[in-house]
Amino acid sequence: MDQTQLRWRKSSRSAPQGQCVEVAANLPGVCAVRDSKNPAGTPLVFGASAFATFLNAAKAGRFDRIA
Repeated sequence: MDQTQLRWRKSSRSAPQGQCVEVAANLPGVCAVRDSKNPAGTPLVFGASAFATFLNAAKAGRFDRIA
């Protein structure tokens, strides 16, 4: 994958301390994820459908902690 083609987006809910991830979903069929504190690092790459499944589960609260 040519990383120069990736357009990174940071969540609008990111912490002001910079503890967040960035997602690039502009290439067909894949989503890349990186740590915003290490933009030169190697991103994790997921199939678009797998990433969509993860996002839907997160939005549904399936990864929420119960304290």
